[in-house]
Amino acid sequence: MNRESLHRESTPKHTGHVSTFEDLEVYRVAREFRRAMYGVAKRLPEIEKFGLANQIRRAAVSLTSNIAEGHGRYHYLDQIRFTLHSRGSLEELLDDLNVCEDEQYLLGQKIGSLKEDGWRVRQLLDGYIRYLRQQSADSGSVVREDSPAYDEDIDDSRFSIYDSQ
Repeated sequence: MNRESLHRESTPKHTGHVSTFEDLEVYRVAREFRRAMYGVAKRLPEIEKFGLANQIRRAAVSLTSNIAEGHGRYHYLDQIRFTLHSRGSLEELLDDLNVCEDEQYLLGQKIGSLKEDGWRVRQLLDGYIRYLRQQSADSGSVVREDSPAYDEDIDDSRFSIYDSQ
C-alpha cells in the first residue's frame, strides 16, 4: 500500500448518506491496509506459515470485519464496542510488523511505510469512535428508528394454529 492508494481509497466515492459499511472511509482505508498485511503474510518464510502469517491474516480480517459488524448494529454503544475491537486488531498488526522487523523478515523501510499506513487507519478509527460517541450523546443510544409498533386492535385469532381443528 502506498500513499497514492491510501489517498485514493480514503477519498469518498460519493457524498451524502452512508448506507453500507463499504461507504465508510474508515472501512475503505482499513480494507486497503488489510490487503497490504495479507501481502506481508504471503512473503513470510515457510516456518511462519502457521504462526505469524496466520496471526496476521486473522487480525487483518478482524480489523475490517469488526467495522462491518459494528455498522450492522442498531445501537451506538454496540458500534463503538466493535470499532474498539477493530482498533485492538490494528494494534496487533502493528506489533506483528515489529516482529517482522525484529526477525528481519522485511526491510525496515517497508515496515516504516506499513506502520505509517497503520497509524492512518488508527486516526480514522479514533475519529469514527469520537463521532459515534458524539452521536450517542446527542441522540440517545439507538442508531436507527425502532420497528413500528404493532397495531393492537387487529384481530389475529384467525391465524391461530389451534383454531384449525
